[in-house]
Amino acid sequence: MGDQLSPHLLDAVISRFQDEMLLLPRSHPRRVFCVQHLALGHFIRYRRSTQQDDLEKSILCFTQAIFLPLPWEECPLNMVQILYLLMVALSFRSHEFRQPEDVKRCIRCLRYLLDQPLECKAFKISPEGVIETLAEELKLQTELAPGATMRDIEEMAVRCHEFLNSDISKPSLIAHIMAFVSAVDAGYRKGIEWRAHSENVIECLREANRRLPHLHEVSIAHVQCLFGRFERTVSNDDYDAGMAILDKIIAFPPPKNRSSEVLRDALQLAASFATAQWFFCGKLEYLEKEIYRLRVLFSETSLEDHVRSVIVGLLSQLRGLRRNDFRAAPRIPDAFLDSAPVPPFRDLINSLSQKVPVELPRDVFLFPRRDLTGMADIEPAIEYYRLVLNSYHSNIETAFHAGLCLNSVLRIAFKLTHNIDYLNESISVSLELLTSIVRPQQGTTVIWSLIPPLLTRFDLLHHKEDLDGAMKLCHAVVNNNINIHDRFATSCYWARVAHMHEHPSVSMAYDFAMSFMQNSLTFAPTLDTQHFQLVSMRDDYEVLPLDYASYLVHTGQLHQAIETLEQGRALLWSEMRGLRTSVDKLHTKDSHLADQVAALNKDLEKLMLTISLTSNGDGEDDDLEGMDRTGLLLLKQRKLLDDRDDLISQVRSLPGFDSFLKTPSFDTLTSAASHGPVIIINHSKWRSDIVILHHNSPPSFITTTNDFYHRAMQLRDLLKKCRIEHGLDSRQYDRVLCTVLADLYDLVGRPVLERLRTLNVPEQSRIWWCPTSVFCSLPLHAMGPIPSGDGTNRYFFDLYIPSYTPTLSALIESRKPSGQTLDKPSILLVAQPDQSLLSAFPEIWVINQLDTRVTTLMSSKATPSAVMESLQDHQFSHFACHGKLEYGKPFEASFQLHDGERLTLLDLIRSPLPTAEFAFLSACHTAEMTEGSIADEALHLTAAMQYCGFRSVVGTMWGMADDDGPELVKHFYKSMFSRKQDGTPYHERSARALRDAVRRLRKNRIPLERWVNFVHYGA
Repeated sequence: MGDQLSPHLLDAVISRFQDEMLLLPRSHPRRVFCVQHLALGHFIRYRRSTQQDDLEKSILCFTQAIFLPLPWEECPLNMVQILYLLMVALSFRSHEFRQPEDVKRCIRCLRYLLDQPLECKAFKISPEGVIETLAEELKLQTELAPGATMRDIEEMAVRCHEFLNSDISKPSLIAHIMAFVSAVDAGYRKGIEWRAHSENVIECLREANRRLPHLHEVSIAHVQCLFGRFERTVSNDDYDAGMAILDKIIAFPPPKNRSSEVLRDALQLAASFATAQWFFCGKLEYLEKEIYRLRVLFSETSLEDHVRSVIVGLLSQLRGLRRNDFRAAPRIPDAFLDSAPVPPFRDLINSLSQKVPVELPRDVFLFPRRDLTGMADIEPAIEYYRLVLNSYHSNIETAFHAGLCLNSVLRIAFKLTHNIDYLNESISVSLELLTSIVRPQQGTTVIWSLIPPLLTRFDLLHHKEDLDGAMKLCHAVVNNNINIHDRFATSCYWARVAHMHEHPSVSMAYDFAMSFMQNSLTFAPTLDTQHFQLVSMRDDYEVLPLDYASYLVHTGQLHQAIETLEQGRALLWSEMRGLRTSVDKLHTKDSHLADQVAALNKDLEKLMLTISLTSNGDGEDDDLEGMDRTGLLLLKQRKLLDDRDDLISQVRSLPGFDSFLKTPSFDTLTSAASHGPVIIINHSKWRSDIVILHHNSPPSFITTTNDFYHRAMQLRDLLKKCRIEHGLDSRQYDRVLCTVLADLYDLVGRPVLERLRTLNVPEQSRIWWCPTSVFCSLPLHAMGPIPSGDGTNRYFFDLYIPSYTPTLSALIESRKPSGQTLDKPSILLVAQPDQSLLSAFPEIWVINQLDTRVTTLMSSKATPSAVMESLQDHQFSHFACHGKLEYGKPFEASFQLHDGERLTLLDLIRSPLPTAEFAFLSACHTAEMTEGSIADEALHLTAAMQYCGFRSVVGTMWGMADDDGPELVKHFYKSMFSRKQDGTPYHERSARALRDAVRRLRKNRIPLERWVNFVHYGA
């Protein structure tokens, strides 16, 4: 029967054979002949009319013909031909009606046909055609039956290998390869088996890519497989190979045969690679390289190009990741949680009973679910996720999410019912998930779903293996390939839990956390972005070194506790101080290496102190052309840090330089107490201690009362609240400050004085406060009143001459030898009087009357550049102007100069001042932390002056009363330049001079806050 029959004749033939079939017995040989003709007739008529009934009858007849008894000698078709035609009919039906069962039957026929000698048969059955059809059907099966995807793609890879090594025609090869590529792409986009294609698939695509380099769709599929493997193994080889292919696809000018869809896929894959590298390694340079590429691409893309919107979207995504690295990561917005309504779980359960696999709603995998408020809601949810887990176990992605959701629902059920069976099942589900993970971030997610239930069960049953298991899992996370910020947060959590339960791993956890805390700063290029980094980590960062130190004190490791406090505080100052480390000693050993280190440190410091990245919102340029400033800084910083690490390794290999730029040892830190004891207050919820550091004797520590931690918090909050509500010059504030000073004396002053007397530290000698946490903003120098025999009110600074230091290293630095002399120093006077600062005029007059050289910069002469230039030529500096703070921007704390110009904290620390000795900051807020910054970082103007070279500095804890300046300054410099302290460097006289001047000011019976305000920092 042929296609040349007219429609009427074809109808007649079909009718004739149907009639004949009715008359023939079932076993008659003629039935085979009739059935074959009927099948052919219906199939030919279907091809002409596309009537579904003809297609169904042809499939039925071809199927019957296969099972009819032999002989077939007189039949028009043999078995191979019948199977071929059945396959073709099934293929038509599978593509039109997309029934998975038709696809499976069609594939079975094709596999049989491939094992037959088709080239010897008639009927134009070619091997190439069969293989192309098989490829198309396998591709369709990947779409209709996801569970079979991996097996089907593997089979297609085998066939592709055979074709690639055969002499098949190029069109047929391309047809089969493209079907294979489409199947790989479909599997990748659905996330089937977490995109875990085998080595065989990857090798096949590599060879196809080599043979057909201009088929960009093949290249994309190859990169998709490389990316899937990279997600599991984090192999740089896969990253490099994938990016090399993508670079060729994306390169401009565009190849003629590259479609916009291919470019879109290439850009998205490149962004995915960059995001994964950022996630695994925490290094922003991967994001920066891709951001740069996208910006260049944007500038070269026409307005009409549809890819333009893809570029903008990817840029937004990558920039968002970069911003999150400088700030706390955003939470899932409520709008997302409340998006599309989620079907009831009972309806979802019913949908799983369908024979055809259903597309699971994305929202059922989003937690927390707001509709789960009671057990009536939770029980169907548990049943649903159990069913999904069992029904989709072969689909790793779906099973993984279902397991996580089941875990969450079971934990909610446990909280509501306290039925431990729910908790046990939750743990079992997570343990099962751990056995099936294929990429690092999956493992981290599962571990975090397992740790809390284990700890909850430990609290209930006290089984040590649960606690041990949770701690081991924390260890696994911090050793995982996730970004350093997540590792830091995990190690802090681990340390807290281990500390709470006195687990043996507590020291290890704290050591990890301290290391990650320090390293996290290296992923931000500038000082302000590093500060944002710390603020985003503040919940952990603010307490980590204090808690670790408390543990070390508790275990009798006092030396290590002091080292830990030094290592974990004022990280930004320490980082910058390391860049200004002297290399003079290294010069004597290796001058070339010393010069390299000095030059590299200078470049890093210049980059670190560059203008704020965040001063204009996000720090992003408005245009999209070229690499933006943030990207340039990040890539430059990464190169400099890598080079510096290499140089430091070389230095440490030299004899005697093994501790170069390492955290100072306890023996080094004790030199901070060479001129008098340093009192360190460690404020931790675990235990708080007061440690008195001596130069040539063991440290002495004072155990505090049980309420010490909370009382200190209350004093800080009480003072801050009153200042906000009533102001500094109010009676309420004076009363509150009086209460705070008295409580501080009871809390700190009395035990310290008793210990100083026990240690034979004479009164009127120097002592230094090195506070932590809330004590950084409490006036320890003015604690009292202290009871006396004559009935007069005395305060701490009446008995000892107190100074502050942010860290022990800062104090050590302020005492390093220099070319200073005992001659009277020259003074730079910077003044900016206005209507609100009229007392600056008498203050200026007082200073100009001093018997020493005074250079005055006032009014129009007082510009930031003039001040910074003059600071280089004077040992002493005196500022009489307004001091300003900017909320949340500590580096913009400033002195207000001529015409509203500001000399900022960042301006000051850019210039080292090797000849500087002393600065008097007669301005508001100069020793006050900016609101929103971190107390232990000491980011205020006084600390900045100390950092850039001034050995001693006088500052103010809050706003300064205008009238106090002239009186205080007069008595201060009178004491400073008196002959009573001959033989002592002038800057070392400043602490006593301030104490004497404040005592004179106090005799004027001014409010308490006005004289408590003044503090001394440094030597």
